[in-house]
Amino acid sequence: MLIYEKDCCKKEAEVFKALGHPIRLWIVKQLADGMEHCVCEFVNAVGVKFATVSQHLTILKNAGIIIDDKRGKQVYYRLSCPCILNTIECINKKQAE
Repeated sequence: MLIYEKDCCKKEAEVFKALGHPIRLWIVKQLADGMEHCVCEFVNAVGVKFATVSQHLTILKNAGIIIDDKRGKQVYYRLSCPCILNTIECINKKQAE
């Protein structure tokens, strides 16, 4: 018999919820190159307001998917959980079948 514990999957659910928006998923894919990227790069590429991109980055950071490094007025982001890319790749392969 399986016993469900209320908090057993809370962190995992937070990660999947964070990935549940197209812009956030796109940001994660952009960080797949292993390089650090600043907020301004995402703002220019996505074409939305700085505040919107910043909110998406905060959600990804709170879920533990990315980390930031502040350098003066610039904030740079990189993946802290690159294994998430394996899941994305697996989903893409399955959809291509």
